[in-house]
Amino acid sequence: MSRSRTAMLAALALVAGASGTAFAAVPGDTGTAAVPCTVDYKVQNQWGTGFTTAVTVTNNGAAKSGWSVKWSYAGNQQITNGWNARITQSGTAVTAANESYNGTLGTGGSVSFGFQGSYSGSNAVPATFTLDGVTCNVDDGGGTDPDPDPDPDPDPGNRVDNPYAGAKVYVNPQWSAKAAAEPGGSRISNQPTGVWLDRIAAINGVNGGMGLRDHLDTALTQKGSGELVVQLVIYNLPGRDCAALASNGELGPTEIGRYKTEYIDPIAAILADPKYAGLRIVTTVEIDSLPNLVTNTGSRPTATPQCDVMKANGNYVKGVGYALSELGDVPNVYNYVDAGHHGWIGWDDNFAPSAQLFKEAATTEGATVNDVHGFITNTANYSALKENNFTINDTVAGKSVRESKWVDWNRYVDELSFAQGFRNQLVSVGFNSSIGMLIDTSRNGWGGSARPAGPGATTSVDTYIDGGRYDRRIHIGNWCNQSGAGLGERPQAAPAAGIDAYVWMKPPGESDGASREIPNDEGKGFDRMCDPTYTGNARNGNNLSGALPDAPLSGDWFSAQFQQLMRNAYPPLP
Repeated sequence: MSRSRTAMLAALALVAGASGTAFAAVPGDTGTAAVPCTVDYKVQNQWGTGFTTAVTVTNNGAAKSGWSVKWSYAGNQQITNGWNARITQSGTAVTAANESYNGTLGTGGSVSFGFQGSYSGSNAVPATFTLDGVTCNVDDGGGTDPDPDPDPDPDPGNRVDNPYAGAKVYVNPQWSAKAAAEPGGSRISNQPTGVWLDRIAAINGVNGGMGLRDHLDTALTQKGSGELVVQLVIYNLPGRDCAALASNGELGPTEIGRYKTEYIDPIAAILADPKYAGLRIVTTVEIDSLPNLVTNTGSRPTATPQCDVMKANGNYVKGVGYALSELGDVPNVYNYVDAGHHGWIGWDDNFAPSAQLFKEAATTEGATVNDVHGFITNTANYSALKENNFTINDTVAGKSVRESKWVDWNRYVDELSFAQGFRNQLVSVGFNSSIGMLIDTSRNGWGGSARPAGPGATTSVDTYIDGGRYDRRIHIGNWCNQSGAGLGERPQAAPAAGIDAYVWMKPPGESDGASREIPNDEGKGFDRMCDPTYTGNARNGNNLSGALPDAPLSGDWFSAQFQQLMRNAYPPLP
């Protein structure tokens, strides 16, 4: 639903022109009464009790080095968070003032900002706006208000090497509102996170929430005149998550047809809309799927019957290939394939086979390696970005670090070294040498100010590692709502060689899975790895799960986890 204040004023101006002489208001033209300013207020998306709005202010008066726009609501609208302006509200009165970076507003110039709000009953557009105390949208001559396009893009079809370079990243207003509502949450509520399309219904919006078009429309507002990345998680394969239950999906193992026609095709059609050509759309393709075919099949002790089925029918490979092919046809889409994490793929017998399997998926169902812009590691996981207190080459008490219980013969001890090493392996099997890596740092900070300052005692290799490691999980195979975890590095572009960005693809505060069985119609099962009393299986060395208690269904808001993540953040929060 979209409503515009300037559209209504333009209609009034046409009526006035029909009964008298119409004048075009020109700034500085003494022959007419110039319009001092216009405010274009558009309700872009509206659902249940919430809405998002885009505002464009055009200044026709003297140039300004700072600005303030004010209006009042007739109803009970409450603004919950905003972007590109400092927005405050007292009762029904709202003030939006410039940020430090957009205070300059020249004669004839425009500036755009946006916000999310809540309401009940009606959501009427405000009747009057002022810019620095001067009433806007007043045109004695009957001229019409401009409706500037805030989204010019001269050549959206040429992909850049790193989509995150020089770009802002989309802030999901629904997640942002939840984060801001938490005590202390405003410190991170404006961070960009991924939008998870984890079922067919998510395309149009679940339970009155924002759908894909709603997010993209809001992204256009956030974009303004610069570049903006939108991060989407493509996550609905047939037989999804064959080695876990908490995030099993809606499609059965054989429903590859539905995956293509009811899920991928509609997403691709929306992304291909020319309206969105100016956005840089990053897709994270199918979390955890392909690595399961390497590590959880056949005669391995970690194998599951469900993963054996998915390897035999080929629908993981076909589904990923089809997604890469269809989404890769959209010129401004950047596909990043999920590549597990170092505590999954870092062992010798997983490392090279995984790269080969990814190559197979990227060259089937019409896909080519050119449809792959890069890979993402550690999605929704907890592996530390960089372990500074030991290296894979250390030897303690006559034993290599690889012989410790924690490292367990892995060749990598952290995500950064793994992502850089795996990138080289992927290039060696035929992926383009220009591919970049993303690392999800949303929950891998660990320890905050209480981090170990150095390695542990050299009594044994285990005391050396356990005393110094940042990652405090009981076992590196533990993945559900981990106790003690913290926010990691804030999202940033090009932080290290071969790394396109650190991202928060998993929105902090969203549960990995329920601690107990909770009936639901979302296809989400109960996984004992989310039960803090569970003593484990072969995939976590038969250790306790390390999960937090009282967790809700995967994807639902988990306040206790969110508070823990802020408390244990590294770098620490202000």
